[in-house]
Amino acid sequence: MTTHVPEDATARLLLDGEAISKALSRIAHEIIERVDDLDAVALVGIQSRGAPLASRLRRLVEERSGVAPPVGVLDITFHRDDVHVRDGGRPPGRQPVVRSTSIPFGIEGLTVVLVDDVLYTGRTIRAAIDALLEFGRPARVQLAVLVDRGHRELPIRPDYIGKNLPTGRDERIQVELVELDERDGVYLVGEPEDGVGG
Repeated sequence: MTTHVPEDATARLLLDGEAISKALSRIAHEIIERVDDLDAVALVGIQSRGAPLASRLRRLVEERSGVAPPVGVLDITFHRDDVHVRDGGRPPGRQPVVRSTSIPFGIEGLTVVLVDDVLYTGRTIRAAIDALLEFGRPARVQLAVLVDRGHRELPIRPDYIGKNLPTGRDERIQVELVELDERDGVYLVGEPEDGVGG
């Protein structure tokens, strides 16, 4: 996925930095309200843009509740059903980018909130659950997404949604975050996804 909206693509700003902050603030508030024991909550961001979003949510939850949930980062590359690296079935030149995974705490008995930027088909989340379960058995897994764009292919529903932004299949949502892209913004881009997508 590109880090910036391509110059030749038609892009429309849907959420600016302030709108992203408000959406994350609402998600943090809902986590605090809905979870019985905040001391038994962990946030795990899905690489790449879910990771900074999880860190932002941690700060917001801590500011409002005094509890700072542990934060982990999860790479799902080898759990995706559209990556065939193991059997040599992926075309040359299209090798996946493998990023780090770091979950420096036990997840047994915790409520783990997976955090991602965009929910699309649900395949990214299925892969994330598979990857997460290699670290143990949490009490429950919840899902927080900044944007839900629809078009689900699997029966996956987020627990916390920053914004519902219905899209066409010939469009894509591009999220840019200051931690990775030097600016915050959510854009609607007039070109289809590069692969199966989240």
